[in-house]
Amino acid sequence: MYDLGFWNGRNVFITGNTGFKGAWLSIWLHRLGSRVTGYALEPDNEWSLFRQSKLDRHIPTVFGDVRDYEKLKRAIGQVEPEIVIHMAAQPIVRESYRDPVGTYSTNVMGTIHLLEAVREVNARKKSIHAILNVTTDKCYENREWMWGYRENEPLGGYDPYSSSKACSELATSAYRCSFFPPERYAEHGVAVATARSGNVIGGGDWAADRLIPDCVRAIISGQPLKLRYPEAVRPWQHVLDPLYGYMLLAERLVKEGPEFAEAWNFGPRDDDMRTVEWMAGHFCKTWGGGASYGLPADRPELHENQLLRLDCSKATGRLGWHPRWNAGQTIDKVVEWTKQYMQREDPYDICLRQIDQHFIAE
Repeated sequence: MYDLGFWNGRNVFITGNTGFKGAWLSIWLHRLGSRVTGYALEPDNEWSLFRQSKLDRHIPTVFGDVRDYEKLKRAIGQVEPEIVIHMAAQPIVRESYRDPVGTYSTNVMGTIHLLEAVREVNARKKSIHAILNVTTDKCYENREWMWGYRENEPLGGYDPYSSSKACSELATSAYRCSFFPPERYAEHGVAVATARSGNVIGGGDWAADRLIPDCVRAIISGQPLKLRYPEAVRPWQHVLDPLYGYMLLAERLVKEGPEFAEAWNFGPRDDDMRTVEWMAGHFCKTWGGGASYGLPADRPELHENQLLRLDCSKATGRLGWHPRWNAGQTIDKVVEWTKQYMQREDPYDICLRQIDQHFIAE
């Protein structure tokens, strides 16, 4: 359990807060009393959770690209945060095939710009004590193993997205070793960690080429969902579960520094791994009203890994973290969120209600 009082009044800088995960985290931290500032691209459509929840009422946001080093550094310098959470990214595998250069420049150089900006700002002001770079479970060299990858497994990536996130992990490790080494923590005062979570889903995600948003769009339009990889197994989890892990980790980085400055996995339980078809079927059953899905006639031409598991025993043992909602409950919460949204409830209030439900879940 995170310390509720810890976040009250904390100065937090989040990159990518206009994205799905960033918006949920911003709402949660604002609820806990943090002074959150965002840095992100403007949402590319009015369906985004950031827009729909009118998050700019609560979270001042600098609209900028992490590839713009000077603007990013200036924003961090003006805020003087204590905690920096880096979530800005090009997050879609299929988009990385369409735009590999943009994917690498955002996910690799964007990370380096963030780390370098912190280094320069902290050289003058010493305000920043924790950096958390949020990457992905896909950063591992995937060998289609039946067991989960541990944090010390080799990094890799078949597609440009996965590879770019492995590069982001390597860049973070290099900066930690070179400029924020744990053995010299007393001098620089910065603890740097990375967080690798699975396939995150939740209400308010409208991104293209993601299973659950595709389910929602298909049902709203009255069309059957077409699955691309029905037999693929993914580490599905509700967005609040990894965010809870990030918050626990950031708290430890501030309180205990270098002891927790390393890589961490946040994924579902070993017995809660589900196929794409299982997730789609549960979604359609929970939604009701004749919702359905179809199987592909041909194998998709773009490669995606079919099996991916995470070993989260380190986070469970050392942080006291564990997922609070299983795959079925996660789907139920997405359906609940979406139906309440379609009934014109305030998305911000729906998020707050589910955050409260997650807090008491065990």
